[in-house]
Amino acid sequence: MDGIMLKNMNKTKKSNLITYAIVIVAFVVMQTLSSTGSISSLLTGLLVPLCTYIILAVSLNLVVGILGELSLGHAGFMCAGAFSSAFFSKCMRDVIENSIVRFLLALLIGVVVAAIFGVIIGIPVLRLKGDYLAIVTLAFGEIIKNLVMFFILERIPKDFILQQKDVMALDMDPDGTVILNGPQGITGTPKDSTFLIGFILIMVTLFIVLNLVNSRDGRAIMAIRDNVIAAESIGINVTKYKLMAFTISAAMAGAAGVLYAHNLSTLTANTNNFGYNMSITILVFVVLGGIGNIRGSIIAAVILTLLPELLRGLSDYRMLIYAIVLIIMMLFNWAPKAIEWREKYLHFGKKKEA
Repeated sequence: MDGIMLKNMNKTKKSNLITYAIVIVAFVVMQTLSSTGSISSLLTGLLVPLCTYIILAVSLNLVVGILGELSLGHAGFMCAGAFSSAFFSKCMRDVIENSIVRFLLALLIGVVVAAIFGVIIGIPVLRLKGDYLAIVTLAFGEIIKNLVMFFILERIPKDFILQQKDVMALDMDPDGTVILNGPQGITGTPKDSTFLIGFILIMVTLFIVLNLVNSRDGRAIMAIRDNVIAAESIGINVTKYKLMAFTISAAMAGAAGVLYAHNLSTLTANTNNFGYNMSITILVFVVLGGIGNIRGSIIAAVILTLLPELLRGLSDYRMLIYAIVLIIMMLFNWAPKAIEWREKYLHFGKKKEA
């Protein structure tokens, strides 16, 4: 029994090291190509958003794949982290001149705010299951997005003024500075995000998720996913572990939002950035990469983010090829024949070793 456990631990450790190695090699290659000018400026500009999508996909997989709950509110946590950090950075731009210190503080604020929302939403919502949970989390994401678009926040000397987005009724102070301007969002956020920072955040996210999954808490979370009644019967606190996974996932989504916000000169809470479309896009990364497969989420996020830009020269055929790739990835991950082929050829030594 001890030998089997040791063998499984070594196999898990090896798999984790492979995941880290893939990310490190990809970073070195892309950083080299970018610094030498071997890739276009368009692809260079996609590097930070790509890091954002990877963090979002890995963090959502913690809830969908490891916990086994369908959440569609991930864009809402990203929105909370993005706007809270952008608000801090814009207010502190002239006070904290060191961009690294300012970004780290903004990152801390974004993660904490997103985690607080995760706790507030998670306590009542995680009592639901299946479609009901998905609908409520989706509603949360839309509420956050619309709240941001509904208000205008003005900074005046030694104070702030918060008003509803009613242009005819606004009473703006001539000495004030508008920080949040309703649908126009926040303009002038310091562009402190870099590809290196994105890479570091990806590594931190992977470290947290992979270590959690392979820990005692992670095994408790997966036990809840497999059978809630059985987990409760052996004394596992279902509410505690569900809330733990949900909150950690929300905090990492907030970190992705901070990275995303500090890569844009203007941050707006529109549908493409933080709405339903974004939540579905992240879920697509998770599903196509394999539910519960962290490495697959990374690969799917990279392929599905870069593919439309790489195929841009094909004009009308671009989205057709994109759709074909989606279908192929779905079949490869979920078709019974494809699963049988993978088990036969990618794990050919398994039966012999047993």
